[in-house]
Amino acid sequence: MDKLFQRLFLMILLLVATTTAQAQRKNARYVDYINQYKDLAISHMKDYKIPASITLAQGILESGAGTSQLARKSNNHFGIKCGSSWRGSSVRHTDDAPNECFRAYKHAQESYKDHSLFLTNGARYAFLFKLDIADYKAWARGLKKAGYATDPSYANRLITIIEDYELYKYDKEGVYTKRQIRKNPWLLNPHQVFIANGMAYVVARDGDTFQDLGKEFDISWRSLVKYNDLHKDYTLVNGDIIYLKAKKKKAAKPYTVYIVKDGDSMHTISQKYGIRLKNLYKMNRKDYDYVPQINDRLRLR
Repeated sequence: MDKLFQRLFLMILLLVATTTAQAQRKNARYVDYINQYKDLAISHMKDYKIPASITLAQGILESGAGTSQLARKSNNHFGIKCGSSWRGSSVRHTDDAPNECFRAYKHAQESYKDHSLFLTNGARYAFLFKLDIADYKAWARGLKKAGYATDPSYANRLITIIEDYELYKYDKEGVYTKRQIRKNPWLLNPHQVFIANGMAYVVARDGDTFQDLGKEFDISWRSLVKYNDLHKDYTLVNGDIIYLKAKKKKAAKPYTVYIVKDGDSMHTISQKYGIRLKNLYKMNRKDYDYVPQINDRLRLR
């Protein structure tokens, strides 16, 4: 197995293993909470410029995903204490100290709105709104720095929840309109870009089209077809390597000869090493009707 293919194979295995591990450790209560409040968090992101991922992660952490006593009896999902300026309903609860005063609400929606107002009107949180709204890590660390919670691991716990439950995708929904997302679904899950033979490429996913990839990377879809030695009616399949610029005439220096394996074609070899298909035929003095056989030796440069 050549080094380039081996790296790609290992990356795919790592992605599958990571996805499986995350799925296994997902808490059903957390998932239900996210589904119930994500639209509210996105709406507040648009109005108050607080990342939806941060709002959801704080709600999960502070309320035990809606199961804490404060959340159940007082609809307080963010552990906000009364403070000297609070004129609304309150409840006594033991937290950092016995019998502390916490805000109480009629509905969870009121708690979400008050959380947004609490951050936007609090002078010590003002610096947060200078951060990139999609930088959930900076926001999490900023909340800890500003003293939102006394737990020294507070920021890391928020970040873990956001990443384990992919809450960062809701930040993008807060930035883009539903119409934009419907027309450009890749906005919520952009392709990772890899490098081979000094050129950028992506790995196609189920449902991808040349048109969609062209929009994502601002490249003519017809150019993508040409760069990858394909025809305009070709249907992309999961795992296809798609280069974002024209391939080169030969492989990178470490790769000089390739031994054909079962399932190889001249096209798959050209994609694997980032070589133009016509040049692969030419340097091996093969006609276009040549079909590589197992153990054939092909020059790559």
